[in-house]
Amino acid sequence: MTKRANEPAVWFLFGTGGFIAGYLLPIHILLFGILFPIGILTDPGYQAMLHLVEHPLARLYLVVLCFFGFFHAAHRLRLTLVDFLRVKHLEHVLGLVLYSAAGLGTLFAIYLAAIV
Repeated sequence: MTKRANEPAVWFLFGTGGFIAGYLLPIHILLFGILFPIGILTDPGYQAMLHLVEHPLARLYLVVLCFFGFFHAAHRLRLTLVDFLRVKHLEHVLGLVLYSAAGLGTLFAIYLAAIV
């Protein structure tokens, strides 16, 4: 009997996270990191965004955004460290550490979405 690989699931998380990192995170960075803080978008717009975050679907969206972003980063870091540092023998340990960190980050995002 052959052992089933978990690589398809990991690559799904990586690919989806890459899409999110490339298309959705820049919008959030632009809005909340640049336009609102320097005053280009007015205060009523900021208040409307804060009101939107109170909706459960918006919180779920933010948790999913964090989930896929964390797992994309974990997979990219694992592959980069294995290739760059040439530590193929530590690939499983790095995977365990990085994917655990991504899971903890996701749990923290869920916690923040639940209390805010």
